[in-house]
Amino acid sequence: MGLGDKIRNTAEKASGKVKEATGKATDNEKLEAEGKTDQFKGNAKNTVENAKDTLRGN
Repeated sequence: MGLGDKIRNTAEKASGKVKEATGKATDNEKLEAEGKTDQFKGNAKNTVENAKDTLRGN
């Protein structure tokens, strides 16, 4: 996995945490759900990239 991918995925997860916290603080369920979704997507992308690296033998 390239460094750029790691940074993007980590940024997506961090953005999701901020959205989730903001949603909780403002009682905005939609924003909270978006935050959880962003975190899930960031984690999923990292998992896929790690699997690719494993298959390539990196």
